[in-house]
Amino acid sequence: MRVTCLFFAAYRDVFGAEQIELELPQGSTLGALIDDVRARAGDAALPRQLVAAVNREYASVETVLHDGDEVAFIPPVAGG
Repeated sequence: MRVTCLFFAAYRDVFGAEQIELELPQGSTLGALIDDVRARAGDAALPRQLVAAVNREYASVETVLHDGDEVAFIPPVAGG
């Protein structure tokens, strides 16, 4: 199956792109995708706890992905 990964702010800098498409085995979870993305970026480039949304809804690592899903990786924000 094919999923689209969207990257914002610092994550976009890490990957050098706003989005990439990845092939995953059927039944893959968000956790498996995070592991794949982390391996591509180098473990130190991403925080231990990544926040992600699948099809514009926050999702947990147990979320099962489907062909055509859009996964957005949301960087930590700070402000005052």
